[in-house]
Amino acid sequence: MPIRNIAVGRPEEATRPDALKAAFAEFISTLIFVFAGEGSGMAFNKLTGNGPSTPAGLVAASLAHAFALFVAVSVGANISGGHVNPAVTFGAFVGGNITLLRGILYWIAQLLGSTAACLLLKFSTSGMTTSAFALSSGVTVWNAFVFEIVMTFGLVYTVYATAIDPKRGDLGTIAPIAIGFIVGANILAGGAFDGASMNPAVSFGPALVSWTWANHWVYWAGPLIGGGLAGLVYEFFFITHTHTHDQLPSTDY
Repeated sequence: MPIRNIAVGRPEEATRPDALKAAFAEFISTLIFVFAGEGSGMAFNKLTGNGPSTPAGLVAASLAHAFALFVAVSVGANISGGHVNPAVTFGAFVGGNITLLRGILYWIAQLLGSTAACLLLKFSTSGMTTSAFALSSGVTVWNAFVFEIVMTFGLVYTVYATAIDPKRGDLGTIAPIAIGFIVGANILAGGAFDGASMNPAVSFGPALVSWTWANHWVYWAGPLIGGGLAGLVYEFFFITHTHTHDQLPSTDY
């Protein structure tokens, strides 16, 4: 049962060299992902003079996020597991695959990486706005809440199936591609409604730098619930192994 595998971890774990190295890897991977993803949106605004969103812009955002996440997961996989997302970390935690203390360390690194990316973008674009996630016209917070739960469930379920499941075999080699693809596909599905975050860190950086917090809770609650549910469902129904709470081997997600 996943609940019985949840562990807090030891206080000294937060200062172990391997944990700090993993957190730094999460910082860099998240910075890479957010810089490319948020930057693609800013480039679109630059080219269109802050014009209205178009289908072409949605496709461009989908591709930019899919490619950037593929790279971000790949470069972090052998060091931290390449979570790049507090919802993925939370899903791994409720499934008993990471301790609470290491998870908090990852969260801090991911939020700092996103913030650093947005600050760099703001500086390098001469002060352009790092647009925070927002609801489209006619979309309620509850519509967005359900969107974020379902999309993030799909993302974290994909992470479990291709990267965490010990039975994945050769499928693990394509995990970063599958993870990038599901994010790109979900952006095509939900981007026109609420921006399709699926990642509290991706939402946090632009909101902090632009100081725009309208409905920000949706982009935390939805992904965390969706990620947690995916972790519980996959662990409960599909994984049968004895967990330990040491760092995952370098070949694992």
